[in-house]
Amino acid sequence: MIDKPDIATLLASVLADEGGAVTPPIVQTSLFSFDSYAAFEARMAGESDTALYTRVQNPTVAAFESLMAGAEEGDAAVGFASGMAAISSTVLAFIKPFDRIACVEHVYPDTYRFFEQILRPMGVEIQYHSASAFESDPDLLDGVAVAYLESPSSVVFAPLNLPRVAEHARRHGTLTMIDNSWASPVFQRPITLGIDIVLHSASKYISGHSDTVAGVVVSSRAHIARIRDLTLPLLGAKLAPFEAFLLTRGLRTLNARMMLHKATADLFVDRLGQVPQVRKVNSPGANTVPGLSGRSGLMSIEFDDSVDIPAFSDALRLFRLGVSWGGFESLLLPARVGLAQAGAHNSMQTFGVSPNLVRLNLGLENAEDLWADFQAALSASLT
Repeated sequence: MIDKPDIATLLASVLADEGGAVTPPIVQTSLFSFDSYAAFEARMAGESDTALYTRVQNPTVAAFESLMAGAEEGDAAVGFASGMAAISSTVLAFIKPFDRIACVEHVYPDTYRFFEQILRPMGVEIQYHSASAFESDPDLLDGVAVAYLESPSSVVFAPLNLPRVAEHARRHGTLTMIDNSWASPVFQRPITLGIDIVLHSASKYISGHSDTVAGVVVSSRAHIARIRDLTLPLLGAKLAPFEAFLLTRGLRTLNARMMLHKATADLFVDRLGQVPQVRKVNSPGANTVPGLSGRSGLMSIEFDDSVDIPAFSDALRLFRLGVSWGGFESLLLPARVGLAQAGAHNSMQTFGVSPNLVRLNLGLENAEDLWADFQAALSASLT
């Protein structure tokens, strides 16, 4: 759980600058004007940080960014219109043609497509490695510009020993980036473990309500300044004031929500171990790797061949079928749906995900009701 800094305390410190408002106001404007030529000139010359244009700067967005920087124990943060905007804008700010990227296997599918369909044709070399390779090979990152990480990884949720990977990266001068959407800053703070840049699909646990698409990046002031100066204004994928307002609302309840997700996930992990049709449960828990203090509500299960996956999916009543996660609602994503996705560069196919695997997003409904729904659907799907 969050001990230092506490998100509620951070929120209060931001609100102290907003005239006592309980909620940061939505500053819904595209443009900020100036009272004098001198003030305008100073801002354009970089001698002032007065708000100029919402594509690059907005008070509502700045309040959210300040909260996220504090929650991840970074120096600064920058918000984006989506998780993929955060990922692509951050990577593009730090790589150039002929650079090498070392990426963890089972990376988020759209990150994989971005690497393969955008970066590789630009001359960037991308190599994919297992979590164990990142940990065990001290020279894996020799000559690598960027190590792109997820801990745990997508779909199969393989965790990483981040302090060890960070140590390897420092030895070779490699910049480390990690998608921390699964754990949130409640259960993992990669910057404190030696990682340089932390990214979130804020659409997930940070929002927590399935009503916002957004992303955010936290790092040192120098790294965030580079992103702000280069890719944020020129690619234009800015975070809007209303979305920032919703994300600040989500941060108010992040700790409480994550604890409930964890409790339900712990219940499922304990009981799934007794289900004969379950071959494997992918859900790293507290202390699986250094710095991980709890499991979130996103996990995957591999069934044996006795389970009819389509029948199981259709028999569920509380779990809905969908691709996202992190909100109130519980969701199911069968891997065979992902394996069948049309188009080139299917990461599930590339990394050999089992067609018997299903991903569960355990929401905030009653845990016993979710378990009863799961059991009933499983019983109805046995062949």
